[in-house]
Amino acid sequence: MLLGRDADRAVLRTAVERARAGYSAALVLRGEAGIGKSALLDDTATGSGLTVLRCAGYESEAEMPFASLHLLLYPVLGRAEALPELQRTALLGALGVGPAAGRDPLLIGASVLTLLGDLAEDQPVLCLVDDAHWLDESSARTLRFVARRLHADAVAMIFAARPEFDPAGLPEHWLDGIGASDCVALLDRWAPGLDRVARERIVRESGGNPLALRELPRVVGDQAHLPGPLPLPQRIEHAFGTRIARMTPDVRTVLTIAAADETAGLGNLLRATATCGISRDELRAALREAEQAELLRVSGGRIIFTHPLLRAAAYQQADFDERLAAHRALAEAAAAEPDQQAWHLAAAATGPDDTAARALELTAERAQGRSGHAAAAAALERAAELTGDPGLRGRRLIEAAVAANHAGQQNRTRHLLDQIDEIPTDPLRAARYYELEARVAFDSGDAARAHDLLVEASTALAEVDPVAAHAVLVDAGRNAWQLSDPSRLTDAAERLAKLGPAPDGLAAAVAAVTGAARLLTVGPVDALPAMRPLVAEGLRSRGAYALRLNAAFVAGIVGDFNAGGSIARQVVDDCRVAGAIGWLPLAHVTLATAELYLGRFRNAVSSATEGLQLTTDTGQPNRAGYLEGVLAWIAAVQGDEEECLRLSAQCHDGFTTHRIANGLAWAIWARAMLDLAHGRAAEAMTRLETALDGPVRHQAHAVYFAPDQVECAVRLGEPERGRVPCDRFGTWAEAAGQNWAQAVWHRCQGMLAPDTDVADQHFTAALRAHADGSRPWEIARTHLAFGERLRRDRRKNQARSQLRTAREMFERLPAQPWADRAAAELRAAGEQTQVDPTVDLLAALSPQELQIVKLAHAGLTNREIAAQLFLSPKTVSYHLYRAFPKLNVASRRQLARLDLPG
Repeated sequence: MLLGRDADRAVLRTAVERARAGYSAALVLRGEAGIGKSALLDDTATGSGLTVLRCAGYESEAEMPFASLHLLLYPVLGRAEALPELQRTALLGALGVGPAAGRDPLLIGASVLTLLGDLAEDQPVLCLVDDAHWLDESSARTLRFVARRLHADAVAMIFAARPEFDPAGLPEHWLDGIGASDCVALLDRWAPGLDRVARERIVRESGGNPLALRELPRVVGDQAHLPGPLPLPQRIEHAFGTRIARMTPDVRTVLTIAAADETAGLGNLLRATATCGISRDELRAALREAEQAELLRVSGGRIIFTHPLLRAAAYQQADFDERLAAHRALAEAAAAEPDQQAWHLAAAATGPDDTAARALELTAERAQGRSGHAAAAAALERAAELTGDPGLRGRRLIEAAVAANHAGQQNRTRHLLDQIDEIPTDPLRAARYYELEARVAFDSGDAARAHDLLVEASTALAEVDPVAAHAVLVDAGRNAWQLSDPSRLTDAAERLAKLGPAPDGLAAAVAAVTGAARLLTVGPVDALPAMRPLVAEGLRSRGAYALRLNAAFVAGIVGDFNAGGSIARQVVDDCRVAGAIGWLPLAHVTLATAELYLGRFRNAVSSATEGLQLTTDTGQPNRAGYLEGVLAWIAAVQGDEEECLRLSAQCHDGFTTHRIANGLAWAIWARAMLDLAHGRAAEAMTRLETALDGPVRHQAHAVYFAPDQVECAVRLGEPERGRVPCDRFGTWAEAAGQNWAQAVWHRCQGMLAPDTDVADQHFTAALRAHADGSRPWEIARTHLAFGERLRRDRRKNQARSQLRTAREMFERLPAQPWADRAAAELRAAGEQTQVDPTVDLLAALSPQELQIVKLAHAGLTNREIAAQLFLSPKTVSYHLYRAFPKLNVASRRQLARLDLPG
């Protein structure tokens, strides 16, 4: 019976009952050592009708990739055969029960999600993860990914962890100590002979910690002094240490060996203790004595300490030589388990040790083959510590930093790079060093330093690998563009020219850097033609994601959003099929941006929302600002002031941290569009004009918001303030050669034209250029501006036609404040407006429902949709169940007949 835990038990039962009801739940139970987390998990696991999967983190396995995940899924691995092939090979390879696949770590998370969803079809699943603070990094990342993605599956996942565990946004429940009366009741049960003074002191100093209540009376009973100033876990360790000191030498030796590797089986323990001179019979007797003293238990062929703090005490009680002997004995015993052996060899080393270092290097290679990049980084870092040769040590530290970077551990990457005494003399290693330093600098907010380091990397590569040197300088150029730094961009272009002819496959990208430099320094006339070949290559290519996404990004600069959207959409599809989750946030940045400019607001929101979730899953916070900017801008034109302000503030904060001008541009433009939507033209104009005094002036946004400046000027009755932005947009539009750009330029000239006939000519030309219908947002604004001009010129009959079309288009986008403005103009033109009876079925769908509906409409099964969106099939089914009534359909067959917009 758990005393004082009724409220805590109820919280955990609620999570389990959600699973029993067919829904998902995730919870992190946090508290200090000994507070009763494990006991609560044991209590929660009782009851029928559940598939209970359990695992625990072990400190000794913290560097073994997917060790804890393997423990959790081992009872049900047979069900993995039913997973989609890509997921099956990724999961089995990661767990070491299939060929190493080296897949994206988050694809492994998607496979776990599918596996748990399949299990939940039979009966509710309860996953209990104890000592989560000791999970290996690969397991922790995977399980947190799964917990965040659970939704409509009968799965509850509960983590129990000490305070240092990162819950990564999961719901938390803090476990405090039990009350004084419950403390007294426990002491009556466990130590009935205590006198009043000792009892009161223990109740006071235990803080209601059940483990302290159990262990501290043993110290008091021996008349030992309680080390009051120490933190409670150390006082408990002191109590454990007192008990261990009373054991026989054989028991202490066995405890030291078991503490050096708690996960070692009885076979390893038998071999290791034999090396230390303890016979089989002596081992049996020692284990029996330790069990009787409630120090450990033997279960499932393993030695399990009764509490992790007891293991720590057993290890610390041994002196230095005894610990070294234990690790040497375990290394010899683990000959058949090379990864464990490598770590024990390292623990037994007292100085440089080539054998142990090489063994750890091989361990790292095996870990990388299983996507265990964090484990590989740890093994390589320890290998470097054991390496005497400075050059070899530096190489291993660089490889460790590469692995840490792949694992998303930027602080660890920084720490590893800081340990390198001197830059490698080998050009290839020097280039890798510079590239890693650049990534760390970029992620820490110093994008300018990142650019300079990429230039250093290209210099190191110039003589030995010109192709790689070109590629690095292309990255440097893109970085300089994001910084809005013309001098750095020009420098990258000049360095590319000095490298000589661009290699096959990079010529268009090199030309685009040159074009971008011209765009910032000279203007668009010569620049845009140099950039277009990369867009064409991106449309043709099915190769490297980076090159294609660069092409999609450049498409946005030259105004070809149809091409940019097509390229980005193909990359998103390819990444989903290949399980390349790490590339998806950037792919969604380019796709969502293209969809916004194309006036497909719902698609843009859907893509940006998924991308934002993936920035968290993949540890790419730098990408969030772009996506938040897209969402902020759309919230602005839809009149959602609270959401726009929230998201634009986050964009601005991101710029403060990372100095990426793109996010700042989105933040300012979104706020200006919010002002414009609410009739605050003066505020909008001030924001946009002020933005041009800073880094935003070099971003593509400065061209694209120029027409908004023109509109502000007209609405303020100050058309002269619109001349400069109109000319800025016109120069770019002429160079871009895009019909939609020509249309918008004519609209701007029509709004500014003092002469009625000239205005009519421009508006007519604008509508003619809009004929392909590809930019509904811009078309609607042209109709609105034309209608407003006609009404001001007292041509109300003609105005009503334009305004009616504008209102209908704004309602379909949707952009309600603009539809309301068109409706107000219609009323002023003499028409009594009525609500359009056309029902917009997609308006009621959430971003995720919209994604799922579109894939289902394309004919994909629930399982195929789940694999692409990294959800469980049950979650897909749940969202379709909610979406069908909103679409007035009852089946997939009826859904397939709907004419859904692209």
